[in-house]
Amino acid sequence: MFAGTNVDDIIVLTVLFLSARAAGKPRPWQIWAGQYAGIGVLVVISAVTALGLTIVPDQWVGLLGLVPFALGVKGLVAAIRARGDAEPPAPAVATGLFSVLGVTVANGADNISVYTPLFRTIGVTDSLVTVAVFAVGVAAWCLAGSWLGSHKKVIEVVQRFGHWIVPVVFMSIGAVIVAESGVLGRLAG
Repeated sequence: MFAGTNVDDIIVLTVLFLSARAAGKPRPWQIWAGQYAGIGVLVVISAVTALGLTIVPDQWVGLLGLVPFALGVKGLVAAIRARGDAEPPAPAVATGLFSVLGVTVANGADNISVYTPLFRTIGVTDSLVTVAVFAVGVAAWCLAGSWLGSHKKVIEVVQRFGHWIVPVVFMSIGAVIVAESGVLGRLAG
């Protein structure tokens, strides 16, 4: 799930590491720290929001999967409409720790719609395991972004197809949340 919800983050991290190599800003440690802090903010917001969802009966929580599905549809429609346009706009380049944190939160704000129902349905222990996996995922993403940031051909491919990949991933995640929750059977019955 981390990889699916952060596919677009690879583009941002790659651009940030390219900028660090070319201009010296932001520094690599600022990219790493900003990425961890930003993902941490998204996880905390999602966990707090999930706690607030305890008023929603468990049998209907799966409907929250419609949120990432709808975001995916919206992104897919935008990608289809932009087909004739020039390349999609490049992500903003940050210059320091707080701007990297801000870019990470802004870029990942839609992740809250995926993490919230997940944290709501899997319980505390599995949520803690998920957060640990996310911490490892952030390290893997930063390493991948640094590596990709040193290969110009790779970034061209990611920038070219990223606007298609992200919506499909979001639609898939939403569909899985809805399907695995069993809510469709309750709606049909």
